[in-house]
Amino acid sequence: MEKCIITVVGKDQVGIIAKVCTFLADHNVNILDISQTILQGYFNMMMIVDASEAADDFSALVEDIDALGKSIGVKIKLQHEEIFDMMHRI
Repeated sequence: MEKCIITVVGKDQVGIIAKVCTFLADHNVNILDISQTILQGYFNMMMIVDASEAADDFSALVEDIDALGKSIGVKIKLQHEEIFDMMHRI
C-alpha cells in the first residue's frame, strides 16, 4: 500500500469534494479516509488515500492535482504519508 495524504484548503464553493473525488477515481486512487470542515467560509479537507494502483506515477499525480486545485481556486497538496508525518512531528 502506498498511503498518501491530500490536503485541500480554500474558499468554500460548490463541487470541491466532487471534483477531487472524481480526479482520484479517474486516476485509480482509492480513498481510505476523509475529513472535511468549513470554518467561516473556508473549506478544509484532509484525505488519506492509497495510490499503489494509481494510473500515473507519483510526480505526475502531484502536478495534476495541483493543476486541479488551481483550476477550482483551492490549494491541493499531495504528499507521501512518511513525508507528511516528518513535517508534522512535535
